[in-house]
Amino acid sequence: MKKIIHNLINQFSVKKDKNPKLKILQEKIGYYFQNLLLLTAALSHTSLPSSNKEHSSFERMEFLGDAILGLIISEELFLKYPKYSEGELSKLKSKIVSKKLLALKAKQIDLHEFILVSSEAVKSGGFDSILADSMEAIISAIYLDSNLEEVRKFIKTFVLKDMDRYVKSDELIDYKSKLQEYTQAEFHNIPDYRIISETGPEHEKIFTIEVLINNKIYGCGKGGSKKEAQQSAAREACNQQNL
Repeated sequence: MKKIIHNLINQFSVKKDKNPKLKILQEKIGYYFQNLLLLTAALSHTSLPSSNKEHSSFERMEFLGDAILGLIISEELFLKYPKYSEGELSKLKSKIVSKKLLALKAKQIDLHEFILVSSEAVKSGGFDSILADSMEAIISAIYLDSNLEEVRKFIKTFVLKDMDRYVKSDELIDYKSKLQEYTQAEFHNIPDYRIISETGPEHEKIFTIEVLINNKIYGCGKGGSKKEAQQSAAREACNQQNL
């Protein structure tokens, strides 16, 4: 384990763990790191100029955190819903480990204030995706710094909290996937998303996108990223088709 941790953090200077913001984040999540460089690594997005693109610590921690999250969520659902079938458990799990829910949970702890990321990455992929990835990286960091039980506490407190409310709401619905399933079955085609306009300053752009099926407009939406605008357009299309 020590060798794994060393390989993860060897690209960071020791000075980085002096960042006063790290103390604030630790207070928010109720966990204090023995090795603060693990937290630094979890907050340092792979888009940073100093990142090793071939062996990104951030991406490796995201990978491990995703697996740990899946294990804990599966176990909690297995125990909470003893009468649910495998299919029902899988559907619940997919919503809870979704990028949308993780991004929502990240916003609740103001994680955006602590992530180190390039502006180019935010523009290309949207910040919600980065927030979700960072939550997974933090899960990995806590595990590497302590044990599975400490990670379980974090997940139960900051991911599973108010789970029922989120699962029953439409906030976690992937409207793009829902619309695509419909169009493939109904038209043997997939939706086409087109950018209508980009407004606002470079750091606060608003995208307007319309969704077409067989060259016919089915919906239009706006958002702070292309992905967000596409989801909004797909939602309008789904509503119009009563999906």
